[in-house]
Amino acid sequence: MDVWAAEEPDSYDAQIMRARVLVERALRAHRQHHSSVSEFEIRGRQAAQMAAHRAPHDPVPWVCLLALAQVDVRQLRPEHRMPSREPMLPPGPWQLLGEVHRRDPFNREAFHRFLQALLSRDGPANGGLAAVFDFGRWVASWAPAKSPLLLLPAYAQVEQCRQQMQRGRVHPLWRRQWAEDPLHAYTRNAFHHWFKIADPALRSLTDLSYLAYALWAGHQFAEAAEVFTSMEPYAAREPWSSVDERLLGGDGGQELMLRARRESLAYAHRTAPRDGPRP
Repeated sequence: MDVWAAEEPDSYDAQIMRARVLVERALRAHRQHHSSVSEFEIRGRQAAQMAAHRAPHDPVPWVCLLALAQVDVRQLRPEHRMPSREPMLPPGPWQLLGEVHRRDPFNREAFHRFLQALLSRDGPANGGLAAVFDFGRWVASWAPAKSPLLLLPAYAQVEQCRQQMQRGRVHPLWRRQWAEDPLHAYTRNAFHHWFKIADPALRSLTDLSYLAYALWAGHQFAEAAEVFTSMEPYAAREPWSSVDERLLGGDGGQELMLRARRESLAYAHRTAPRDGPRP
């Protein structure tokens, strides 16, 4: 990537791709507790800022800057601890999210990056995991029809479950909450106002997988069967590996996913109307 940028210094594509790569390197180094996190973070930030200056209307450089908020777990940078206009939500990189939203309203990656920034600094002072779900519910309350952001509460809840399982704090009946409000209502809303009406070509496999899990766990088997069928012949690792009680999915959640698919399709088959005369 550095070679491409050096060979074509006037190419914005090379510049923004370089920023993307450097930011991902910083995030990977952060996850791996690498000693050079600061160096990678500085390089990624500089590249994103240069791209933002060169293309003021492009949301991608701002998405890159928003992604780097995950590295700043102590919120040392002022832009990562801006107060929220919503009294129930914690401080965070709200201005950066706003910059993306002004350029590309309802940008899926930006809101997921914000969610990850909240998760990276889990703690009572920042609202803990409850703030993560509050953010997901807040976004879903105003996200428009056809937007995959309607699924954000499901992403937040899966992450809560995953972290709690890692700490050994999951209640034996934790899955029951998917069949109860508010999760049940958010899941049905995502099914009817995203899955049923959005362009199938624009639906990501990961979003479909999260919706399938949320519907199945919430005992909405007929709807889950529709989603599973729409995914064929493909499958996604998440969220199955994160919600599998067996040591966070020793088989990558494959067995759990196959079980959910089998149960959902069997239910849909049993309840499907039969054509022809009835005895």
